Formats: sequence, C-alpha cells, structure tokens
Amino acid sequence: MSIKIHKLRGFNLQEMLLVLALIGILLLIALPNFLPLIAQTKAQEAKIQLKTISNMQTQYRYLHSKYSNDLAAIDYEAPRTVKDGGTANYAYQIIEASLSNFKVRAVAVVDFDGDGVFNIWEIDEKGDPRQIVKD
Repeated sequence: MSIKIHKLRGFNLQEMLLVLALIGILLLIALPNFLPLIAQTKAQEAKIQLKTISNMQTQYRYLHSKYSNDLAAIDYEAPRTVKDGGTANYAYQIIEASLSNFKVRAVAVVDFDGDGVFNIWEIDEKGDPRQIVKD
C-alpha cells in the first residue's frame, strides 16, 4: 500500500507582503474620499437628537408657557458619549431659553476627519437644525 502525498500550492511571504502593500496603498488613496461621508453620517445623530430636543421643548412650552433651560426638565436624557463608554458622538446643551425662544447646541466629542475641528450643530424654536462649524 502506497501513500500519496499531495502538495498544495500556496503563497510565499513575498507575495503576501506585496498584496498587503497594494491593499494599503489603495486604502490610503480611497480614505480621504470617504471622510466627508463618514462625517455626514455621524452628523445625522446630532440632527435627530436636536429635533427630539426641539419637540420636547415645544411640549414643555405648551405646558409651562416658556422654554426650559434644563434638559432634565423636558425629560430628555442625553445619550452617553463615546468618551464616557457610550455610543453618542455629540454632547448636547441648552445655550439659551426664554419665554419665546431657545437654542440648543450639539458639539462633537470626536474629530471625525482628524483636522482638529469639531462639528457643531444648533437648533432653535423654528425647529431646523443647522451646522455652525463644519468638520
């Protein structure tokens, strides 16, 4: 009885390193094109949360005839940021509140594209989120 040994064709170290180097070069070329898309996607979080806060402020105003300057008073619990072990990329704060207007700000806690500029969004009693500082 004879045992047949089959050799399997494989890749050597040099071929593997060449493929990895090519993939790395392609990623370096493509990554700058995707950074603005990543920032836009993460900005959706700020817009959604600011819209929620705006709706809660409107409900609070209907009940108390004024806007609140306290997130807890409108029953809004801010999500934990990534710096605190959560998933949120923005921190939320009420900048001003009076009888007839309010302004809430969302400040990014993460620099999405690494340029040192942090994204800032605001919303007021009109209910339209707008970008104040673009990352």
